[in-house]
Amino acid sequence: MAQILPLAATAFDLALVVVGFGLIIVIHELGHFVAARWAGIRVFAFAVGFGPAVLSYRKGMGWRRGSSEADYRDRLADRGLTVHDEAPTDLSPTEYRLNWLPFGGYVKMLGQEDANPGATSHAADSYQNCHPAKRLVVISAGVVANVVLAAIIFMFVFMVGLRTEPPRLGMVASDGAAAEAVPLEPTTTEAGLKPGDTVLEIGGRAARSFNDLMLASAMAQPGKPIDVLVQRRGVDQPLAYQVVPRTSQTTGLQDIGVTPAQSNEIFDDAGDRAAFDRVMAMLGLEGVPPSATLVAARVGDEPLRDIDDAGLLVETFSSSHGKPVTLVFETETEQFEAVVEPRAQFQQAMVRMASGTQTPQTHVVGFTPVMAVGPLEATARGYEQGLREGDVFVRLGSLEYPSISAGIAEIRRNSGNTIPIVVLRDGESVELSASVTRAGQIGFIPDQTLDRTLVALPPKDVAQRSIDRAGLTVTAIDGTPVSSFADIRAALIAATRSAIAKGAGARVPFEVRLPWARGLEDATAATQQRSLELTADQVQALQDLGYAPPLGLLSAFRPAEFVLQAEGPIDAVRVGLAETHRVMLMTYLTFARLFQGSVKVEHLKGPVGIAHLGTRVADRGLIWLLFFMALISVNLAVVNFLPIPIVDGGQFLFILFEWVRGKPVPEAVQSIATVAGLLLIGAAFLVVTFNDIRNVFTGL
Repeated sequence: MAQILPLAATAFDLALVVVGFGLIIVIHELGHFVAARWAGIRVFAFAVGFGPAVLSYRKGMGWRRGSSEADYRDRLADRGLTVHDEAPTDLSPTEYRLNWLPFGGYVKMLGQEDANPGATSHAADSYQNCHPAKRLVVISAGVVANVVLAAIIFMFVFMVGLRTEPPRLGMVASDGAAAEAVPLEPTTTEAGLKPGDTVLEIGGRAARSFNDLMLASAMAQPGKPIDVLVQRRGVDQPLAYQVVPRTSQTTGLQDIGVTPAQSNEIFDDAGDRAAFDRVMAMLGLEGVPPSATLVAARVGDEPLRDIDDAGLLVETFSSSHGKPVTLVFETETEQFEAVVEPRAQFQQAMVRMASGTQTPQTHVVGFTPVMAVGPLEATARGYEQGLREGDVFVRLGSLEYPSISAGIAEIRRNSGNTIPIVVLRDGESVELSASVTRAGQIGFIPDQTLDRTLVALPPKDVAQRSIDRAGLTVTAIDGTPVSSFADIRAALIAATRSAIAKGAGARVPFEVRLPWARGLEDATAATQQRSLELTADQVQALQDLGYAPPLGLLSAFRPAEFVLQAEGPIDAVRVGLAETHRVMLMTYLTFARLFQGSVKVEHLKGPVGIAHLGTRVADRGLIWLLFFMALISVNLAVVNFLPIPIVDGGQFLFILFEWVRGKPVPEAVQSIATVAGLLLIGAAFLVVTFNDIRNVFTGL
């Protein structure tokens, strides 16, 4: 039952999305229908859905099960008429149909078929005999209907209120664009956006939610700075910056390297208190109950600082200098304290893989940890092949003591084959043989040996080559014994502290122990004295390393949310129209960025992707689903008005050409253009559907 309920909820959400998407198409067709009736064009059918009719209505014949079309033609034939003759006054030519497949709808007009330019008629009330000006109205009416629908939905949404993330910054990646934002005088001289900053404007537009930040970054002109205006705690006036968005290695879109703000309230236990307590203990928050509120923090013996945003913990831990941080939580009746150890930050290099993707690699001026096996369930594929949590890879395929990036690359090179493995487990060498899936996976979560000083060869992307062979164990840095990567980091920082004041490089001696001949560490193995030559820039990068909250700590807090709501009915109209206009511009801008390369084809969504995304949005409630449908309605309007022959935009150009030239575009030209349009749309549909299905199954 526990497994059936989520599936049922997803199926219900999917049904809502499908019905909503179908209604958007029906409204589009309704626009064409109303305009056609206004223009005096004979309409044969207005249908909701596709396929055979379930129910139909025709004036003069009433309601029918199924379609009344055959009976209508028979009655006309009895009077010596056809469907192309002038319709009798007692029988309407228009059939209103409800079809079996409720996925949209269509309008059928006399003398108009998008896919068949030759389907013309010379009747007085045919599509061809209607004045071009009126036909322009008819062909545009579907797009107008979708825009009007979106505006109405947006008005309703902002009248009721949309619960979303505020335009406030949570974490700011140290290597991201936001951290390197350039201040604009005279507002500030301090570089970089900070956690807790509230963005007032970005790219010249007001930022009303965090989504506005992400959209402005993704749609920015590649390589060009965008202006950002922020309000910072403790600063009276807004601060102005310029940021150059960068392409994210995760999404492939441009961003500025920030996350949404967190609240200061812990998540609830979701009905499983035991699992909740285990997670809290892993995060160093043992004893803190569900829904507790973080109210203060203290570094070492310093005074308590008030905390109303969990994102401020980033700055608290960063300035801790490694001292423990005490967090104070409150409930309605109790107060709790938790002492949390800061996490030492290491350097990160982005290593390019053979597939073209990049993988982060941890290191400290070239000292690189060896790949190990992370948390592993007994049901995992890797466990069944003999791997265990904590195993250290001594040999993986052709590599000895691989780094995590080199190990992943070696596994992928052996996709579909069997790979020999030797791991170090509890001081013993264990030989294994594992099969690699075609997707390049053995079935475990890679980890790194940060709790020891065993080092791998640095990747090529790491300029500093601190060692010349893998499997060495670093035993001392500048005479200071080390037993973990945190120790290596601390000893290197201490050894180069005097050099930073001079702005010079440094030479740091260190000691390594050679690996045992069979690949195992041995206390009696020979040691060697070596030295590390660091440039001034490398010394600076080393000294800039700080501290951060433990991994996963911030995820224990609920995301910050607020209700984005208009101030009244008039403001709701203004906001609704403004949002419609903004989405239209962004949709057109998406196509421009597609040609510029900052937006990729795989980022576009087809029906499968829209349905998948819609089910996730529906989980956030009805208002979010309505907001999503308004977005889809605007996008449908824009796509339909592109200058492609098979869609409304292409038909609009044909009619405009006819009006100016005085005669229609030659039928042969229309046919060729229609086929080309069909091929283009068909190819685009196949590509986006393939990407949608792949993304659904890869969890992207």
